[in-house]
Amino acid sequence: MEQSLTDRKAFYQILTRKIMVLILVVSFSPMILTTGILVYRFNLTYTEKIQAHISELVQKHTQNIDTFLSEKLGNIRYLARQFDSKQQSPKIFLQKNLGLLKKEYGDVFTDLGLVNGNGIQFAYEGPFKFENADYSDAEWFIKASDKPFYISDVFAGLRGHPHFIIAVKITSNGSDYILRSTINFGAFNSLVENIHIGKTGIAFLINSKGKLQTQTNVGLKQSIIASMMDSDCYKNNETIFAKKQDALGNKYLCVTSRLKNIDWLMVFRQDLNDAFRDLWKTQLLALAIFIFGCIAILSVAFTLPRNIVKLISSADKKSEVMNKQVVESGKLATIGELAAGIAHEINNPVAIMVEEAGWIEDLFEEEDLTGSENFDEFKRALSQINTQGKRCKEITHKLLSFARKTDSTVNDVQINDAVKEIVSLTAQMARYNNVIIETNLNEGIPYIRIAPSELQQVILNLINNAIDAMEKSGGTIKIETKISQIEKNHLVISMEDNGPGIPKNNLDRIFDPFFTTKAVGKGTGLGLSICYGIIQKMGGKIDVHSQIGSGTKFRIWIPFQEEIIEVTDNDSESEIQGEKT
Repeated sequence: MEQSLTDRKAFYQILTRKIMVLILVVSFSPMILTTGILVYRFNLTYTEKIQAHISELVQKHTQNIDTFLSEKLGNIRYLARQFDSKQQSPKIFLQKNLGLLKKEYGDVFTDLGLVNGNGIQFAYEGPFKFENADYSDAEWFIKASDKPFYISDVFAGLRGHPHFIIAVKITSNGSDYILRSTINFGAFNSLVENIHIGKTGIAFLINSKGKLQTQTNVGLKQSIIASMMDSDCYKNNETIFAKKQDALGNKYLCVTSRLKNIDWLMVFRQDLNDAFRDLWKTQLLALAIFIFGCIAILSVAFTLPRNIVKLISSADKKSEVMNKQVVESGKLATIGELAAGIAHEINNPVAIMVEEAGWIEDLFEEEDLTGSENFDEFKRALSQINTQGKRCKEITHKLLSFARKTDSTVNDVQINDAVKEIVSLTAQMARYNNVIIETNLNEGIPYIRIAPSELQQVILNLINNAIDAMEKSGGTIKIETKISQIEKNHLVISMEDNGPGIPKNNLDRIFDPFFTTKAVGKGTGLGLSICYGIIQKMGGKIDVHSQIGSGTKFRIWIPFQEEIIEVTDNDSESEIQGEKT
């Protein structure tokens, strides 16, 4: 005995270690793998999201600047087509059109000027005194002379502050002119200054030589700006997203996009620490959670095996008791199967007995036995045989139904027809108990695929229960069918009586097997339980509302596969109110 206890103790120690190792391996392996995959995927997704967001922002503002330049170039080209040196004075032409441009666009257009082929501005309208200004050596004039139109880089020029020029070539009366306009740099620069993300995200424009074309609030060295240029953006005319590092070792995001009307690049720059701050915070949080999870796993690995072994030890001591319970359970299962078989076998002789009792009653009617001393006793005995035989048949039928022995063949069933059939079968019983059955069967109810016998069993059981509840005082049963306005693609069968009602304490138990409030010998408690199981199998649901002294209402929802049925507004409103109540 002592050796057996020692062996068992050693066995429990080995089992404890094995469980501990198993917990550590099974817990840490998927945790490390899952955490690694999630962190990697989240990092990848977040990076793609940042890239997509910034790229889309840069593209959007690039398009806005392109639209701005295209619109202003279009305005000047339109004015150029209207100029005719013979029909109007150049000074009046410029004065009139500059006024129109300012009225339409505000201070976007600073001035207008006409320059002849020698580079002399012979007509000018604006805030400066630039009549007869010589632009023959100006870069913009030289380039504009060879092109239909030209948009210059930003430069200081004669006025001493940043601006750029839109120039359009004009041919009038055999002479070539250039219509030029200065664009307000402040209005243009604001289009780019509005782009801000985080603390360090800024945008600016550079030309093909890497020189700034807009002002920035952050001082950037020319070498840093030049390093942001991407030749692929010029070659492929597409938005380029890249991670770079400047001469100082600072890592940053750089997004470049080329403008269409001019060789400028829209550049967005943001420090990597700023762009991925939220990502790194999330990674730190994930690391903290991972460490906490590791601590929790270690705690469980050292405590759970001991508790498990204790439970196993306790379970070993109770094994004999459990074995006995298993044997008893097997006996009960066998008895259940035997009871179902007996119920099935009893069903036929009981049916014959009821038929024979009915046949004897027919004989009594055919032969005059009223003079017999035991005639009334015979009648009473036959009536009792008939009543109890039917009761036996009902009990066996319910037992078989509860054991799912009844026919469950699925067919297309029309709910209204099934209700009418059951109502006709129970009409005589209802009249006998002074109960009136009223039906309100809505038209347009679609067919549903269910077992007809199961649906009939549900409806019949609910009607019989209502009749039994009102057998003393009589009353009314109202049955209604409709398409639910609450549950989509569901039919509703409501069955309401004005009987005595069900006590509140019993409402939660009425669907439990073998629960009944009927007198001993009058109910098995299986009816509503069977109904509940049948409705659940159909994919529907059943509920009950009851109030003492006012009656009881059962509602059954059964799904169907038809398309949405059109219902008039009045009907829909009344049906919704009916379902809610």
